[in-house]
Amino acid sequence: MIDFDRKANMITSDKQQPIKSPRLSNKLSISIPSGFRLGEVSPASDAACLAYDHYLRLPELKKLWDCRDFPNWKNESILRPALQALEITFRLVSTVFSDPRPYTNRREWKRRLESLAANQVELIALICEDEAAEPGETAPTVGRTSAGCVLAREDSSAEVWKMSSSDTTVVNRGSESSLLPRLATWRTAEDVAQNILYSIECQMRRCPYTLGLGEPNLNGKPNLDYDLICKPADLHVLKKCPSDHSNFNHENQTVYTTHQILECWIRVGRDLLQRVEERIDSNEFERASNDCWLIERIWKILERIEDLHMLMDPNDFLRLKSQLAVKSDSAAFCFRSTSLVEMTKTSKNLRHRVPEIIGVEVDPLGGPRLQEAAMKLYREKTKETEYEKIHLIQAMQAIESVVKRFYYAYKQVMVMVMGSLEAKGNQSFVSVDTEDLLAHIFLEPTYYPSLDAAKTFLADYWSRDH
Repeated sequence: MIDFDRKANMITSDKQQPIKSPRLSNKLSISIPSGFRLGEVSPASDAACLAYDHYLRLPELKKLWDCRDFPNWKNESILRPALQALEITFRLVSTVFSDPRPYTNRREWKRRLESLAANQVELIALICEDEAAEPGETAPTVGRTSAGCVLAREDSSAEVWKMSSSDTTVVNRGSESSLLPRLATWRTAEDVAQNILYSIECQMRRCPYTLGLGEPNLNGKPNLDYDLICKPADLHVLKKCPSDHSNFNHENQTVYTTHQILECWIRVGRDLLQRVEERIDSNEFERASNDCWLIERIWKILERIEDLHMLMDPNDFLRLKSQLAVKSDSAAFCFRSTSLVEMTKTSKNLRHRVPEIIGVEVDPLGGPRLQEAAMKLYREKTKETEYEKIHLIQAMQAIESVVKRFYYAYKQVMVMVMGSLEAKGNQSFVSVDTEDLLAHIFLEPTYYPSLDAAKTFLADYWSRDH
């Protein structure tokens, strides 16, 4: 049991009455089941994690993530894997529409992939918007030049047009290596590609540049140097799965590509979490809050990516599982991704920054000092820095909510795709208290008990005659 001793004068002010509640006892008791092991999120066995990395060619993918071609551009490490996730999504569109199996649900695949691409474009645009507010940020751009410039003969992706407001001639050069412009010329995927291009045009309106993938670019903005940042040619070298030569299965390429997209966004999330820590250290609470909301969106994208497994053919997927010799054990398949495990741990560990954000030390005797400070912060909000602190702790609690939702949804996807017995590791009965780590994650108590208690008492205060 964890007890928060409740004092009669939790928040005192010359103008405000102390918060009291005759309907609550003198102690708030929050019961935590004894079987829960808080914070114990660990990866699967070393052999399973190495096999997962080899299957996805993660060491080679990480080399692309770690490239640093622009030392004056701080956002490079975040935007590069985000753009690569989008580019791999274009490859997945090509894979799905090239699938010769007559029994695939192509109509739903089309809708899901179009929606997933639009969600990723929206998130990339938000990252670019935040970058525009950063002093000294210089994203590499190309493709907008004035009259008098020479257009290369081989530059087939460039367009020449005049701005309607002036006589300025603009040469607009886009990506040469991305798959999206090619998809737009393929009748089978043309409508999906066009919708993605319109999504890029709309979402990038607030950014100082656009992606340069063939979108209309009606405002004549510079194009991001997509080919140099994303490196599509190097990225598509990794499209061949190591097991393709030994295990022919049409579902193999789908699973392989889907998990590469997942790992790219996990990398973005981990880098953003590191930046949140740095911004809290610098008391940049509003900017840290913006990053937390980006992380919350990334967790939602991870959930959407995992949902794609529900569209895979059950027979082909389970046959692939057998061909890859993926054995069921007590650890869910997602824990083979060490990056996902680390992102989960770091997301949970944001709770340790709450005392620093609010500006009080935790009472070593277990008193309600932090809870009272949080209640005072929620009620008064007299300074701009206090608004920023509330924005930040709200965003941190949103991350908690979405982490638990991701693992709950993942468990349901496992059961739906493989069956309940297989999802539980071939055990006839799995107790939540002993074996089911997924259930431990989404059923454990709140990461922020002091904030939770502060809101509970604040709600009771306002429910009385105030």
